[in-house]
Amino acid sequence: MKHLFTFLLIFFASNSVNAQLVYSVDYESQADVKVFVVQYESQADLKVYKVKYSSQAGENDGKWFFTDYQSQAKKTIYFVNYESQADLKIFFVAYESQAGWRNNSKKQLMY
Repeated sequence: MKHLFTFLLIFFASNSVNAQLVYSVDYESQADVKVFVVQYESQADLKVYKVKYSSQAGENDGKWFFTDYQSQAKKTIYFVNYESQADLKIFFVAYESQAGWRNNSKKQLMY
């Protein structure tokens, strides 16, 4: 019983560190989502933290891993030059705990 509890604890703790596998494409027509990086956190739909390892990937929670190849990604994104062109506005944060959605109505874009 002790081992089962320990396993479950480790399993759920490791799943709490999740990210989205994304790939930045060269052309707008290749993208699932068009993204604009805003200057201020208050302007963002999503606050994004770039994780270091793909093994942290999993959920739609603002923790992104940028893949080397498009085939490895769950979502392809294209960085647009103007806010009006974007489906999603993001702000890159310095700490993992800051990541997350500010505008839940846009959440379906990254599923």
